[in-house]
This record gives sequence, C-alpha cells and structure tokens, in this order.
Amino acid sequence: MNTLGCRLNQSESLILQEQLEAQGYAIVPYGDPADLAIVNTCTVTNDADAKSRKAIRGFIRDNPEAYVAVIGCYSQMDSKALTEIEGVDLIVGNQEKMNVLSYISEGKNDAPLVIRDQMVRDDFTIETVGAGAFSRRANLKIQDGCDFMCTFCIIPFARGRSRSREMSNLLNEARQLVERGARELVITGVNVGTYAYEGQTILHVVDQLNEIAGLARIRISSIEPSTIPLELFDRMNDPGHALVPYLHIPLQSGSDNVLELMKRLYTRQEYIDFIEDASARVPGLCIGTDVMVGAPGETDADFEDTCDLLVNAPVSYAHVFKYSEREGTAALRIPEKVDGNEKNRRSAVIRRISGQKLAELHQRHLGQTVEVLFETEENGVWSGYTPNYIRVAVVSDDTLKNQIYPVRLEQACGDFVMGSMVPVQIGAEM
Repeated sequence: MNTLGCRLNQSESLILQEQLEAQGYAIVPYGDPADLAIVNTCTVTNDADAKSRKAIRGFIRDNPEAYVAVIGCYSQMDSKALTEIEGVDLIVGNQEKMNVLSYISEGKNDAPLVIRDQMVRDDFTIETVGAGAFSRRANLKIQDGCDFMCTFCIIPFARGRSRSREMSNLLNEARQLVERGARELVITGVNVGTYAYEGQTILHVVDQLNEIAGLARIRISSIEPSTIPLELFDRMNDPGHALVPYLHIPLQSGSDNVLELMKRLYTRQEYIDFIEDASARVPGLCIGTDVMVGAPGETDADFEDTCDLLVNAPVSYAHVFKYSEREGTAALRIPEKVDGNEKNRRSAVIRRISGQKLAELHQRHLGQTVEVLFETEENGVWSGYTPNYIRVAVVSDDTLKNQIYPVRLEQACGDFVMGSMVPVQIGAEM
C-alpha cells in the first residue's frame, strides 16, 4: 500500500491492508519488490496529482511485472490521466475503493480496467477484519463527502456529498482497535461535524466512544467552525471523558473579502469570537488551523488580514497551502489571480508565524507536568503527544511505546519539547 494525502486515506488504507493480510497477502514496505501495489491517491492540489503519478511510475519502474491498482480521489477525478500511465492495471474511484480487492485479477491487463461509479448519498458501513496488534493512535472514519461547496475545493466532486457511517458499524471498529491496543482514536472524515445518522450527531459519537473500556483518548482531527457544538467543550473539561482539549479548525483566510469569494460559512469576526470563546471555556486548549494563500482575488491587504488574525488570535499553529486551480471548481471564474512567486512568499510568511505561535504554546507549558502517549523511539529518545497535541521527547532506556506517563516539560526545541519522566507512584493509574 502507498497512501497519499489525508488521515481519511490513511484510515481507509489500513483497513484495505488488513483485508489483504486476511486473504493471505504478505505486506512489504512500499519501495520493496512486490507483486501487487495499491496506490491510494490524493487530488486536492496539482502537487498532489503529481506526487500520485510519481509514486505510481516509480513502483512500475522497479516492479514492471507487478499488478498495479490505483484508487481514491485522483482516480475519481482524472481516470483518463491514469490510463495513460503504462503498467497500471486497475483504476477505482471513491465509490468502490473499499471493494478494490474484488476487482484485482490474477494477471496483468492489456489496458486498465476503470471502475468509476457515480458517488451515492447513502449512509455507509465498512467491513473490517480487526486482526493483529495495534500500538499507536488509530484513525476512525465516521463520515465522508461534503455539502459546503467552497469555491476552491474539489473534494465534494472527488468524495461526493456528505454521508455518515452507521453508528453500530463505527463503534464495532472502534472496539476492535482498542482491543488490539489502540489507546487513542482520531475521528476522521471530510466534514466530521456534519455527522448525522438516525438523529445522532458527533456528540453522540464521542459519548459512545467514551464508553469503550480501555480507550484513553478521543481526538477530533479537523472540523469546520460552523459545525462545532458548544457541548464538546463540556466533554473536554470533564476529567471522566476521553475527549482531549484539541481542535483543528480551518480558517483558510482572515479576510472577509476572500472568505466571501471562497463561500466560507463565517466571517473573520465570527471565527475570532468562536476560538476566543473556546479558549476561554477550555483551559489549555490547542487550536490548529489551515490557511490557503494566493486564492483568486486575495490582495496584499487581504493577506495582511490573515497574518493579523493568526498573530493576535488564540491559534497555536497553522498549516499553509498554496491555492491550486482545480478543474470544475467555481474559483476558476474569479479573474484576479495571484502570481506563483507571491504565493511562495506568502506561504513562507505564514510558516514563520506558525512557528512563532507554536513556540509560544510550548513556552506557556514549560515547567508543567503533563501526560504523554508515547509512540516512537530513535536512538534512546522516545516521543509522543500530550492531550493538547504538544510533541514531547524524553530520553529513556525503558520501552515506552503505547504507554501514557507523566512528563515534566523542560526545554522548547523547535517543533517539540524535551522533558523528563516523573516517577509514578505504585498503584497509580495512568
């Protein structure tokens, strides 16, 4: 498996990988010699398209006799471009991507088989295998598609309109993941705040996940500001609830002019008021965001508005994306374009601001003792994350993987904080 793009793709790829293993396939690292490759593609930008093509061609060059299946968003939006890559055998769009194994044949195809069905609006289930140990954060898909139709975004066309996963089905996968060792579940989807299944909302999702024994943390990946119920803050403040004090709330622009051109569902001041209220309600809340630079119609003054918001509002970091033209989106009709060099300059500015805001978050937490869920180790240094998504590293000879321990935060080091282990009293539960 090779997965490009978002957490949602990662979640789907893991399920497909486990289905392959259940059918007797041996999974090898992508790049090693293989008889079969499944490439789960992204198409959110031109760069994403290019990376998908590069990954496919690279595998075919190294494994010319292997069977190659290409699935996902790029398959949905531009299957024609993929048919022109010699060596591709199967192209499956998003409607049927989770059934890709049923379309894989024994030998190479003379021409690619293309499965690109129209996206449906029905609520859905996902067949999971649930086998093997799982010792890391796990993505849990609860929703797919989007109805918001922002002018710059291709995702409603690639993923379809908003639809929700049946509650019992997602809870069944969640229990499997926890039974296999997952300590933290990350709720994922295209527009998770619009989850709606038989009268149930995202509040019902987090509350029912909270009932699963052994689940230490629930994290919401990315959620639109206009879809966040205030009751989530009560859960974050409840020490008996697993929902962590973290939100990733896309901004895209701090300019009312650009927000209107994008057809976003809030104004600059509404966004500021909401995150200020959220920060006041939830002590220690980390708010991340997404910013797009160089969208059609974005002037220098509009960009300065975005910078001002990021500097002065309670945002802890920002992911920056350069606007990329997507065929079929309404933004193509906006005549005022931004030069590529200017997009690069604006991206660099946002990255500097993001680095400064992250450093401020780290400085505020120095001296505090926090709980860290450790994930990886390199040369005796273990790293993991706090509930509010501060990356922490400690030096330890012990095996800390997938364990939660108290750590005193001592030194800010770029995108992480060095800390020291705090002795745990015998009988204490972490």
